Amino acid sequence: MSVSDEDDVLAAALERGAALAGKDEHRLSRLLHPRFGWISHRGERFDLASYLDSNRRGSNVWHSQELRDPVVTVVGDTAVLRCTAVDTVDVGGTGPQTFTMPMTQTWVRTQDGWRCLAGHAGPRLDRS
Repeated sequence: MSVSDEDDVLAAALERGAALAGKDEHRLSRLLHPRFGWISHRGERFDLASYLDSNRRGSNVWHSQELRDPVVTVVGDTAVLRCTAVDTVDVGGTGPQTFTMPMTQTWVRTQDGWRCLAGHAGPRLDRS
């Protein structure tokens, strides 16, 4: 049974979420492109170094990430993942909270496998 590019990208995205929850910076950095960029649901912008630093030293403590209804579109060596992310995160010592939001990630194929080039999460869907 062959694995499709779409399956490979989804597996890489799930590994990225597991690396966040596992505080595995080495594995996380291996999945991110050197020119990586991210925009959070609060509009914060991160490059690779600031993203890794925020997850290493920031006040957020990741517990898990679920990707609901993922759709992966691959064109050549580029893939776009669209889904609803369900993140369980402690945002500064208040205990774990769940954040549900749309998320888009752009992945590129490299000689080392699929790497996330960019992403955006938000707006939150679970705000009261």
